[in-house]
Amino acid sequence: MPSASPNVLSQRLRDLEVAGVVAKRRLPPPAASQVYELTDWGVDLEPVVKALGRWGARSPAMPHGQILGTDSFILALRTMFDSASAGKLDATYELRIGDDRFSASVENGEFEVERGNGDRPDVVLEGDSSALAALVFLDGDLAELEKAGDVKVEGDRAAAQALFGAFPLPEPAAA
Repeated sequence: MPSASPNVLSQRLRDLEVAGVVAKRRLPPPAASQVYELTDWGVDLEPVVKALGRWGARSPAMPHGQILGTDSFILALRTMFDSASAGKLDATYELRIGDDRFSASVENGEFEVERGNGDRPDVVLEGDSSALAALVFLDGDLAELEKAGDVKVEGDRAAAQALFGAFPLPEPAAA
């Protein structure tokens, strides 16, 4: 909600908290910030959100190549992963997007991603979310993005390329 005012966002979070979808907690020092997390009941919404994401990705007017925030990119990965396209891929990844770190893995046709550093990942991918989205969703040219300094890849390049092919976008719906 990039255009939402802080007051609107705060009210929406309070509404979700009252409804039992999220819970608020305070991080320990030195952060000591308040964060919101999904409750167990809130987590149950994931299949619904993914289904809406797949439906939206079929829009005939889908504006591909738009700037994508970090959280939206991670949600898109979770939504668009296709185990058939991943084939026998078995690898671990660390995604570095600005100051954010995510640990991701593909194993037995399943994709998992969570906040935090990877533990000895096979591949480290670094770049902003839009550059990484271009690789994953728009068949971006890795060499070109590396040359431009938009993306950095460390580790098993074959595993990186295999990951990029595991998130096919669906065909657009007829207009």
